[in-house]
Amino acid sequence: MYDGWKVILGIIIFLGIATFPILYDIGKASVPPPEPKIDTPEIQKMAEKKCIESKSFMKTEHMVMLDNWRDSVVREGNRIYISTEGKEYDMSLQNTCMKCHSNKKKFCDECHNYVAVKPYCWDCHIEPKEEG
Repeated sequence: MYDGWKVILGIIIFLGIATFPILYDIGKASVPPPEPKIDTPEIQKMAEKKCIESKSFMKTEHMVMLDNWRDSVVREGNRIYISTEGKEYDMSLQNTCMKCHSNKKKFCDECHNYVAVKPYCWDCHIEPKEEG
């Protein structure tokens, strides 16, 4: 093995390049996740400030739920959603969700920008007009 030092040098350079992103970020604070603003006038009017499902469920599963709603309404004609608590809601992004969460920029956009997703809701639905 006459050129063993070249192999070892190559391995060291490779490991340096491969681990650079990890080593570069050590000790740096990440951007804190946004806290959605739920201070809309409609929510303030509510005696019990509860969404149709639990906060943890809505944080993680709202897009799956909205996709299921879309399929149920469009393909099966079913427009009623029964929550885990047994309450009935109209399956409507604009009339159910956006009725309370009308501050799209503070409620939807902050979180979607944070996780770098571009939802396609507004390809079909009319984007709500922000006041102010």
